[in-house]
Amino acid sequence: MILAERAARLVSEIAVERLKLEVARLRRERFGASSERSARIDQLELTLEDLEETLAETEAQTAEPEPHTTSTSSRRKPARRPLPEHLPRERILHPGPTTCACCSGARLRPLGEDVTETLERIPARWVVIQHVRERFSCRDCETIAQTPAPFHPIPRGRAGPNLLAEVMMAKFGLHLPLHCQSQRFAHEGVPIDVSTLAGWVGAVTTALSPLISRIEAHVRGAERLHLDDTPVPVLAKGKTRTGRLWTVVRDDRPFGGPEPPAAAYFYSPDRSGAHAETWLGNFHGIVQADAFSGFGRLYEPGRKPGPIHEAACWAHARRKFFELADLKKAPIAIEAVTRIDAIFAIERAANGLAPDERCAHRRARSATLVADLETWLRENRARLSAKAPTAAAIDYLLKRWTAFTRFLDDGRICLSNNAAERAIRPIAVGRRNWTFSGSDAGGHRTAALYTLIETAKLNGIDPQAWLADVLARLPDHPARRIDDLLPWNWTQPQSRQIAA
Repeated sequence: MILAERAARLVSEIAVERLKLEVARLRRERFGASSERSARIDQLELTLEDLEETLAETEAQTAEPEPHTTSTSSRRKPARRPLPEHLPRERILHPGPTTCACCSGARLRPLGEDVTETLERIPARWVVIQHVRERFSCRDCETIAQTPAPFHPIPRGRAGPNLLAEVMMAKFGLHLPLHCQSQRFAHEGVPIDVSTLAGWVGAVTTALSPLISRIEAHVRGAERLHLDDTPVPVLAKGKTRTGRLWTVVRDDRPFGGPEPPAAAYFYSPDRSGAHAETWLGNFHGIVQADAFSGFGRLYEPGRKPGPIHEAACWAHARRKFFELADLKKAPIAIEAVTRIDAIFAIERAANGLAPDERCAHRRARSATLVADLETWLRENRARLSAKAPTAAAIDYLLKRWTAFTRFLDDGRICLSNNAAERAIRPIAVGRRNWTFSGSDAGGHRTAALYTLIETAKLNGIDPQAWLADVLARLPDHPARRIDDLLPWNWTQPQSRQIAA
């Protein structure tokens, strides 16, 4: 009885927590930028998860031991999705009775079968592939003949492409450091030193460098780019210093462009804008980025080989007002957030349209709101002290007004730089696990592998499957056909034998 009462109380608590979480999500959708992840929402999700686990444990303690007993709890049951159709099925037959339980008769006829499916995971299967090359001797001239040795994915490496791809994906896609992978492999009965794994990472980076160069060239060939960076601790003598990982994203899908998306990453030991200028090289067009002062030289009118036009990020501007609205409940900030949200709402309907259609849509629906916003901002700025936080948020917009309003006249420009922020997010997640980069060289390797994995994700393919297939094919693949292996040109083979 006590357990039943506890279960009922937990059901009520879960309902309350679900409502709190939904309210928090709606508030974030109303006031928060898409790149923001509220700590309050994180805490609510953890609380709800803990309550669900406790309720499940309580119900298990009150349930009957029979396998077909169902709980009488009134809590909302989670939706049960069908198990993936592509997974192989293994049948375990439970033979039916041979005699009737009622009359003991033996004349039973089959009426079909009931199938209950259980999802199971078999631990990874390790295997050593032996390439056996027979030798023959000519009876006439005694010349020895033998088939040439097969190429390995990496020089002098004893790891197959599937294993290499798994290590790369685990480190850079799932943020699992090499020492953790080494411990997991040892637990599975295959000890591999961290130094060996590190050697594989370096060798794979070199082997895949032609693909990395082609992705970078594809990104530089865009008409419009998204640019952002994030700090990464780098190991130094007795301490760490701060390097930077940059991402440059080409994504033409918002304006209906036919070219595939890609994300290129590069590392620099500091945050000087000269690094971005060097990497962009001959690029000229539109750059969407935050208001980093180091980008000033990029936007100089006389830049060679051509000008770069700045397109400012409305999400950054909105965030400054949102913080004041959320923390200080400042009326001007709340009103600014509401006005900017109205512009974003109109923009959603233009996503995916051709540039001309997008531009016409904005001029018809957004131009008036933007003009009214400018007037309203200038009127309120005149009434504020220069030291007021709200004044700083307004100045951020007004001092860059040309860059903020450029989207009204160019349908290729997005309202925000969220494409780059999404590409940076995996680095921020991974940084919590691998803590720091061992050197500048390590920073360059990290950028190279992120370029491959995140570009694969942008094109909707499995990075690990792609890397495994490319590593298997690359050693004897013609250099002039390297573009066939790029993520947007790659098709997954129907079946491929495991190679060493």
